[in-house]
Amino acid sequence: MSARYRAVSWTRHKVVYDLVLAAACILFVGVFSLVSMVLNPPPNDISPPILIMRALGTLAIVLLHVTLAIGPIARLFPRTSFMLANRRHLGVTVFLVAGLHAFVVFGFYGGFGVENPVLAVLIRPDGGVGFEFFGFLALLILLVMAATSHDFWLAFLGHGFWKAMHMAVYGAYALVVAHVVFGVLHSEKSMLYPSMLLAGALVVGVLHISAGLREWRFDATSDEATEDGWLDIGDPMSIPDKRARVVCIGGGQRVAVFRNDNELTALSNVCAHQGGPLGEGEIIDGCATCPWHGYQYDTSSGQSPPPYTEKIPTYELRIRGGRVEVDPTPKPAGTPMPPITIPKEGE
Repeated sequence: MSARYRAVSWTRHKVVYDLVLAAACILFVGVFSLVSMVLNPPPNDISPPILIMRALGTLAIVLLHVTLAIGPIARLFPRTSFMLANRRHLGVTVFLVAGLHAFVVFGFYGGFGVENPVLAVLIRPDGGVGFEFFGFLALLILLVMAATSHDFWLAFLGHGFWKAMHMAVYGAYALVVAHVVFGVLHSEKSMLYPSMLLAGALVVGVLHISAGLREWRFDATSDEATEDGWLDIGDPMSIPDKRARVVCIGGGQRVAVFRNDNELTALSNVCAHQGGPLGEGEIIDGCATCPWHGYQYDTSSGQSPPPYTEKIPTYELRIRGGRVEVDPTPKPAGTPMPPITIPKEGE
């Protein structure tokens, strides 16, 4: 992605990621189809369209669970944040696979009559709708999310609204579960498939609840305030070099205090790109680098290096009695704030 949000050639990393993802999807469909044919020999064999339909539908659900699990896993285990870098590629793949599943469904069940194939599948003869309607609504949500996944829309809409809009993925997930429960599982005699779906939902639910509780507990804490309202962070050397300590200053606001050798600076913990946790990244080439997508900010000004224009608030620091203190009042985004130097022992 260029500074002007124009499509540019993919990096080698992204190309490899997408090729591996595509190969994994093809392998999944192949293995699923082969196993199904082995388990259902003639005369109980499954027709090829239905087999492909089931394989693509199952793959879409598996990919959706993986996509939803990456976020909370990265919050619970920060070292896994690298998985977030190409999560949008994974999300778009979910839509593409689900779209292929829907294409086969509409073609097989609605493509041989005089009615519109989509309406023929979604609308029953009595005028009602069935489980297919849940899946269709989920597909529309995934379509909107895939169509707005480009950084152009992120910049145009602003990361706050963009992220809020993409929270609709949870609505899509609920609709997908309803689509499966009232559809294929309604007539399924084996408990294997219901158990797998339940296990997936429980894993996703437990991960999100655990990550939410972790963040809530952190936001509920605040470092001790001094007599003039500054917050006492602690020993400056307790901050890892080239990294940051994240502190809560009240109201759910977080500040990332970075140490670069013997210098300290403080920035908002919220990356201007997608609201990522900047303080969980590290200093690379003199810039605080977000662990989610690599967006960078000058640690002394909160300004992205040219030609990029993103800015985040800065905070004033001081050292008193050998301890770091931060002024909880943010400076306007992009305000230069010279770093403070950690005194040598004995000074």
